[in-house]
Amino acid sequence: MMSVEFFVALRYLKARKKGFFSLITTFIAIGGTTLGVSALVITLAIMSGFQNDIRSKILGIQSHIVVTRIDGESFKDYVSIENKIKTNKSVVSVSPFIRKQGVIRGFESASSTGIVIKAIDYAKENAILNFSKQITMSDMGFDDKKIGERAIILGSELAKSIDASAGDQVILMFPGSFGNIPKMYKFTVAALIQSGMYDFDSSLGFIDLDEGQKLFAIPEAATGIDVHTNNFDTAVTTAGQLQKKISYPYRAKAWIEMSKNLLSALKLEKIMMFIILGLIILVAASNIISNLLLLSVQKSKEIGIMSAMGFTKFSIAKVFFYEGLVVGLIGTILGIMLGLAISAVLKYFDIFKLPQGVYYVDKLPVAIIPTDIAMVALSAFVITAIAGIYPAYQVSKLDPLEAIRYG
Repeated sequence: MMSVEFFVALRYLKARKKGFFSLITTFIAIGGTTLGVSALVITLAIMSGFQNDIRSKILGIQSHIVVTRIDGESFKDYVSIENKIKTNKSVVSVSPFIRKQGVIRGFESASSTGIVIKAIDYAKENAILNFSKQITMSDMGFDDKKIGERAIILGSELAKSIDASAGDQVILMFPGSFGNIPKMYKFTVAALIQSGMYDFDSSLGFIDLDEGQKLFAIPEAATGIDVHTNNFDTAVTTAGQLQKKISYPYRAKAWIEMSKNLLSALKLEKIMMFIILGLIILVAASNIISNLLLLSVQKSKEIGIMSAMGFTKFSIAKVFFYEGLVVGLIGTILGIMLGLAISAVLKYFDIFKLPQGVYYVDKLPVAIIPTDIAMVALSAFVITAIAGIYPAYQVSKLDPLEAIRYG
């Protein structure tokens, strides 16, 4: 059942149509809230889209959990470690690897650059990371089942830097022991891969695990194990469980920990955008305050009459508080609707084109997350509700006799 105070507040809101200036201030208050809320919804949707896109690209080249030795050395008992890992019910698959650093140059080119070589079992790693979808170019001899002997898959940016392409030959160089002449090996580029993350595409190269064990003279050994779980969101918890099983000197590290700086920067940027755009809602709240104060002056005689009829000061204050609440609620609902509509348009229609060479995406990535929308709606509603407290308090202080006499 509608309270008397709320009924009077709605009547006052409808009566604004008779006063042009009062109507304009009401529209400004509602419009300011609508603009602030919609801008916040759109910005958070785009920021969430970028976060999701970067996360998917990270997980496209990096497993959920990586198990290595703390000292970085290889371990020959990796099969027994694998068996321990597989006992965890959250683990879907595992894949051993060898990671080494070296230098690569084109066979017919003088240009060279650093490279991180990852020797893998292609079939197992492909099941974890879905490499086959990331390959942009491949040699005729590459069957997408095994990398092959003396064959290498290069990141697309790394290939550009040494002017190499699929089918070309390259030279891999690794430092010798105790200052000896570097070891040099000739490889054929089997395929080019593009993950969408520049840091990976400009530094990584993949060779076959058997080839890597021969190359680095560590037969039947690995320097790490990639672990894929049934839920990347719980990778940190699963890594903690695995750590208890494998213990020292092995370490289980989740993908979030390995990309902590990047993800923290994106999270901080999203929070800062929320705060900055939230100021627009604060400006709209100040419009609500001035709007209600103006209404209290216009309705001073009615306020005096309500007091004479038996309305308490608290009831009169509630009338103006409800008025501000309705204005804020209308602005918030319109803002959410407008923000969602624009976000949907940006998501499903190619309106803004992005240079793919810079961003690795050709349109704005948009992700509409219900919790973000709820947070915006709640924040806007609370701010506009608080804005109605001061005018309501000022109205409650009016002397009813003075209001009737001079209203």
